[in-house]
Amino acid sequence: MKNRRAAVAALSFVALAGLTLAGCGSEDGSTASGGDGLTVAASFYPLAFVTERVAGDHATVDNLTQAGGEPHDLELTARQVGEISDADLVVYLAGFQPSVDEAVEQNAEDRAVDVAGLVELLDEPAGEHGDEHAEDEHADEGEEHTDEHAEEEGHEGHEHGDLAGDPHIWLDPTNLEPIADAVADRLAEADPDDADDYRANADALKADLETLDGEFETGLAQCTQRVFVVAHEAFGYLAHRYDLEQVGISGIDPEAEPSPERLAEVHDVVQAEGVTTIFYERLVSPDVAETLAADLGVQAAVLDPIEGLTDDTADQDYFSLMRANLEALRTANGCS
Repeated sequence: MKNRRAAVAALSFVALAGLTLAGCGSEDGSTASGGDGLTVAASFYPLAFVTERVAGDHATVDNLTQAGGEPHDLELTARQVGEISDADLVVYLAGFQPSVDEAVEQNAEDRAVDVAGLVELLDEPAGEHGDEHAEDEHADEGEEHTDEHAEEEGHEGHEHGDLAGDPHIWLDPTNLEPIADAVADRLAEADPDDADDYRANADALKADLETLDGEFETGLAQCTQRVFVVAHEAFGYLAHRYDLEQVGISGIDPEAEPSPERLAEVHDVVQAEGVTTIFYERLVSPDVAETLAADLGVQAAVLDPIEGLTDDTADQDYFSLMRANLEALRTANGCS
């Protein structure tokens, strides 16, 4: 982590020094800015999706996280820092991507929407995942399953700058509603002539989100089990909203290597709860999840945290991916 922070700091210094050379385009697969209308920089896919829906044809939205890239690890190029500096609006989640935080603070603080302040953040699940099950199965180990023990097992979670909570807010669709309103308000301030369109677009998006929320509530109401096992604990908001319990092989950090102790705990949960499926995701290697599933004789399937699109999902969007997640959960948890 220290090395990563040092790399981010060094890159940011170089990026800021190179602003005079940076144009408005992008070398990393994000949409190039240009033409008439506003330009908006969004830090990763869910925020870019909301902003595009609200902006409609009145703005160009640049996604700073390359398709197929892991947003937790984003390090901005000089050109991207230039995009943030030149943008009429920046939409980001403060504390999630340190290089974006630094670029906003130095170049666009008065033109930024920090979505972290718009929703109620859940605590990071570090030290909690599967502990209740583990205590049931290993009562002779005492009641010392504390955060310190979790850190020893490699579940300290991913450090997200100053973000005091789980960053994966978009996996509860109702959390995107206040974000849509905030983006509409800020776009309307920058472009009063099209204010009515921005607010109408936000209302239409919110209606779609409410429909999706209803589909999840109905689809997950009657299930034979409430526990689902995932590669990393990105689904806390979804679980909280729909009365499910996620158990993660790894914690918040998708790159953390689970310890043998943690794998044993997950093994016990799968057997005790009758879990039929271990979920993996597209942006991170599925090897651990698939190996564990094979060892236990259960299925392995995709549950997408929708942190970004890939080559396989380039023709999909937030709504289609969320509905695919709903069907995956219904199948795995025996929902009627």
